[in-house]
Amino acid sequence: QVQLVESGGGLVQPGGSLRLSCAASGRGFSGYTMGWFRRASGKEPEYVARISFSGSTEGYADSVKGRFTIARDNAKNTLYLQMSNLKPEDTAIYFCAAAPGDTYYIDPLRYPYWGQGTQVTVSS
Repeated sequence: QVQLVESGGGLVQPGGSLRLSCAASGRGFSGYTMGWFRRASGKEPEYVARISFSGSTEGYADSVKGRFTIARDNAKNTLYLQMSNLKPEDTAIYFCAAAPGDTYYIDPLRYPYWGQGTQVTVSS
């Protein structure tokens, strides 16, 4: 089992950047596919990005492609999300999540382990 804690959220102006981190503890971080999801107020959780357990393959939602980059450092048990050119519609609580093995899942229900989330607000 893995425990996840996100950090790095905050208030940023449109066009700005933020980097989110997700620190993992417990066993076998490198054996999990990791994902970032977000939930805007009043909406269902939305897939943002995922990365394979080796870091060799990544996937992105169309809404963030070209602006966000997911990365992981297995030696540090940490997942990252670099967000650039942020837009007001990116405002949400961002969650990292883990799924055992090497998967291509984008359905949040396929990820059994979740952090508590970090708020990102994009506003002038």
